[in-house]
Formats: sequence, structure tokens, C-alpha cells
Amino acid sequence: MEFDWTEEDLSYRSELQDFLAEELPGRWEGATAVLGSADNAEYSRRFAGLLAEKGWLTPHWPAEWGGTGATPWMLAVLGEELWSRGEPRGPQYMNVNWIGPSIMAHGTPEQCQRYLPPIAAGDVIWCQGFSEPEAGTDLASLRTRAVLDGDDYVVNGSKIWTSYGDIADHCYLLVRTDAQAERHRGISVLLMAMDSPGLVVRPIPGMVGEHSFTELFLTDVRVPVANRLGPENEGWSVVREALSFERVGAPRWARAAHVLDETVRGAMEQGQSIDPVAVEAVGVAKTACEAARMLCYRVIDERARDLPPSPHANVARVAMVQAERLVADACAALQGNEIMRYGSDSDLQMRKSLAAGVAAGTYEVQLNLVSRRHLRLPKN
Repeated sequence: MEFDWTEEDLSYRSELQDFLAEELPGRWEGATAVLGSADNAEYSRRFAGLLAEKGWLTPHWPAEWGGTGATPWMLAVLGEELWSRGEPRGPQYMNVNWIGPSIMAHGTPEQCQRYLPPIAAGDVIWCQGFSEPEAGTDLASLRTRAVLDGDDYVVNGSKIWTSYGDIADHCYLLVRTDAQAERHRGISVLLMAMDSPGLVVRPIPGMVGEHSFTELFLTDVRVPVANRLGPENEGWSVVREALSFERVGAPRWARAAHVLDETVRGAMEQGQSIDPVAVEAVGVAKTACEAARMLCYRVIDERARDLPPSPHANVARVAMVQAERLVADACAALQGNEIMRYGSDSDLQMRKSLAAGVAAGTYEVQLNLVSRRHLRLPKN
């Protein structure tokens, strides 16, 4: 694929870089903070407000909801520049890129009026209640049940691996509303307030005593029918659209490429002798980042032409996981034991690369989806 950035895109990138150089000098305070930590969330709220003032928090949204008519390519520029700096939007990234657009596409006028302005202003935090102890990548196996009772759904069940669950204001919750229907049918999306009676949120401790995930336990939680997003039992089509944005919407390759460049620069500035094995590892990692970038651009091109989600998103997702892991390998080859220095860019890259193949749909399942949907290979 061949393409050139337009003058408008280049000007936007330059203006954005100047803004970030002023607002995020050096390594911003939240760069090493644990995902979902109080410090990270507090910083992201302030930073999101600054972006909103510039019209850069939701530039891809329609003007009536605070957008500026930005093209998918301009949105890609914004994502690349922010992710290369550690994604200071924090939870707002999820809000503006798939939860907000999902509400826009499937919500009632009342839901749009209630939920979209606070997202566009960066004033709220959302979490998503997808995974369960028995339903992770195979999301259609979810068991959390919502039973209609008058004007409410009564929800019972649990969710796990929920980012920002302990600091979120609302939850984009996936539930089963028809237990007799086929797996992908009988599922609905509810917009649940996180202060609902009967909801208990518990942090999942990390290996080093920190936590970035939570569990949600729902016992007779009442969610108004008015908070259902889209038709009852048709939630799978609603959430598939959101998942397609989640799986390729985050340009994590940009962060990986930045970490690799900084690690190489640091080694050269220190006069470090780089052995041939490390040189080869760096070359392989750089190539992987470039491949991931181009595959992501293919998906962006589809969006720019208003084409429906395609298997190319799964291909790009696979490429990004490979790039993140290869960058971690290259940093280890360059730094040796120094990569274990807690909180350094390369340490974070190494740790995040381990999770890269799990979050937003496991690497192995993405390969299966590519083989079946893209290559048309048989299941066996």
C-alpha cells in the first residue's frame, strides 16, 4: 500500500507535537503509573480536559457531540503521538474511541444526551464489563444474567479483568437476557451506574502488590430498561463493532517503536558495544513495528472509505502483538539484566508485551479468526 500524508495531516501532527512537548515535558508523571491507579486516573482527567479545550479529545465525533470533523487519518496521527508518549489519556482513550461511538450508533436520543457530553468533556470514566471467569476470549459464553422485572433488569453474575472498575462512573456491561437462545443471540448491552446497589468491586492484586484490574460481583443489581443499548438480545452485533475498534484502535506499535528507539539511543550515548545478536534483534523488531504500522493503516483506510469491519483488523492485531514482543526481546538483548530495572521504559515494555497477547482477544484466537475469516481455512 502506498500513501502520502496530506499537508493538513502533517500540519496537525506538528501542532500536536508542539502541544505535547509543552504539556508533557520529559517522562510525564503517569508514564510508569499502574493502569487504573489513582495517580494515572487523576492525571488523565486533567490532561483530557486540556485536549477537550483544543478540540482534540473527540475530534472524530460529529460536531453536534463536540467533534471537529477529523478524518480517520487525523485520528491515527493523534493516536500515534499520544501512544508513543505512554497514552496520557488513560481511561479516556476507551471512552472516546469505542464506548462513546457505540452509544452514538446504537443509543436513544436520551442516552446520547445523557452520556456523550460528559465523555466529550473528559469528565467521566467508563469501564467495560465483558470478560467472566468462564468467558474470556470466548465472550459469547458469558453467564451474567439479566432478568426483566417491570422497568428494570435484575442482574446477577460476575465480571473479571475489568480495567478502571474501582474508579469508573459507568460500566458498558454485557449480559445474557435470553438463556435459551443460541450463544451469540440472547445477549444485550446495559449502561450501568457503578454506584448501583448490589454491585461490589474488588481489586485483583498484581504480582508486585499493585493492581490494574478488578472483579465485579453483581447481586440483584437493578438496571433500568431505559439503560439498555440497542435492541434486547441483539447486543452481540453492538459489541462486535466496539471490539473491532478495541483490537486495532490502540496503536501500541507506536509506543513499542518509541521505546526501541530510546533504548538504542541510550546504548549509543553510553558508548555501549552492541553485539551482532542485539543488532539483528533490533532490526527484526524495527521491521515488525513497520509491518504493524502498515497493517493498521490498511484498517484505517477501510474506515476512511466507510467500509464495514473486516478480518484485516485481526491481522493487524496479530502483527501488533508480534511487534511488542520483538521489541521487548530487542531491549533485553541491548540491556541484559538492566531491563529489569523497575519502572524504566524497557521494563514496562517487557511486562506489557507479556500481556499484549491476552488483552482484547488472545493472540492465538486472533490467529484462528484470521485463518477462518481471512484465509478461509477449515477449522481442522
